[in-house]
Amino acid sequence: MRASAPAPAVRPARNWAGMAVLAGVLAAVVASFAWLALDLRALFTAEALASMAHFVAEFFPPDLSPAFLAKVGWGTVQTLVVSALGTLMAFAAGALMALPAAGRWGLPARAAARFILNLLRSVPELVWGVLMVLLAGLGPFAGVLALALHTSGVLGRLFAEALENAPPAPEQALRLGGSGAAAALAYGSLPLVWPQWLAYGLYRWEMNIRMAAALGFVGAGGLGQMLYFHLSLFQQAQAATVIGAMFVLVVLVDGGSARLRRTLVAAQA
Repeated sequence: MRASAPAPAVRPARNWAGMAVLAGVLAAVVASFAWLALDLRALFTAEALASMAHFVAEFFPPDLSPAFLAKVGWGTVQTLVVSALGTLMAFAAGALMALPAAGRWGLPARAAARFILNLLRSVPELVWGVLMVLLAGLGPFAGVLALALHTSGVLGRLFAEALENAPPAPEQALRLGGSGAAAALAYGSLPLVWPQWLAYGLYRWEMNIRMAAALGFVGAGGLGQMLYFHLSLFQQAQAATVIGAMFVLVVLVDGGSARLRRTLVAAQA
């Protein structure tokens, strides 16, 4: 009995569309370097390396005097409070905006709510910070408003998407049983999306910790304003202490928030 010939190997079809996109991205990167006239070799000359080494050396040793550490501690608390208040205000506003944005109040309200959310999150936090400093003056209040406005747009869109994707069966069962619309939402859909909403809020708080520090550069208080002040006076030792406080604050908040989010996910599973 003659053995059957082996089937010819099937060559995988080439993804010409993906290759074209990759080639386009590479061409855009090369064109960007050529158009901006970036000379990366200048970063590695002996003069540039010596200048960078001298600049970095000026940050050591950091200023660890008790008086300055007390100022940094107060700035750290201020940054933490600004980020927490801004995120909390955005959480409340995003939850309220999520209802019409998810289509709960009809199509016109859905379109209007999504337009507002898109507008809020399309403006970067630093731009909101400049506007709020002009409106409310220098200080932490401007930072709270800037974070709240931008984060409301982000959280409102995320909350609306989670609400739209929630299983409708529990809420429908309550409505069929005679519950009102508010009660059916509160006991049918919100328990399903609440852990996800809280995880989104915690993640945005992590991001707002970093942004609250950056907002200080436009006069919104906290560690960022201290960093800008000392760098403008070429006081690198004091700036190094402020940068260290920023790093410690971000690490602590990231670790605590990540642990809490894992707990929420495990409880939801």
